[in-house]
Amino acid sequence: MKQKSLTGWHVLIGFSMMFATIICANAFLVVNALRSYPGLEVANSYIASQNFEAKRSAQISLNWKVVASAVGNRIEVNFSKDGVSIQPYIEHAQLSRPADRNADQLLSLTYNDNRFSAPITLQPGLWTLRLHARSEDGILFQKRLVIEVAQ
Repeated sequence: MKQKSLTGWHVLIGFSMMFATIICANAFLVVNALRSYPGLEVANSYIASQNFEAKRSAQISLNWKVVASAVGNRIEVNFSKDGVSIQPYIEHAQLSRPADRNADQLLSLTYNDNRFSAPITLQPGLWTLRLHARSEDGILFQKRLVIEVAQ
């Protein structure tokens, strides 16, 4: 039986296939990372940081507490101050998946029975609720809450 020898061409083909595999895997990972990238929180973090402490102090002075939960096919949000339910003006309410912008839902919260609520359709898993509300004297209150929807 004739023995086959390992030539330079065999080594070149082997190395080429190895690097082609690595390049394909990297390309696959880059494409999926770019598809799932949710974007920037703020356009310029330096400018956003300039007034952060003043806004934070004003929000803390409101002494509001917020609790949110998914109940059946509704989301319920309760704002309270010193243990008493309050009804601030809701500027923005958005429910989203942490890593999937396609699932984002803008909510139209209505107030009844001392809480805000809105109809929703949620898949099981983690969701993020972003709220922007205003007090009567115009102070902006921002809150991000994580809601876990059971299987």
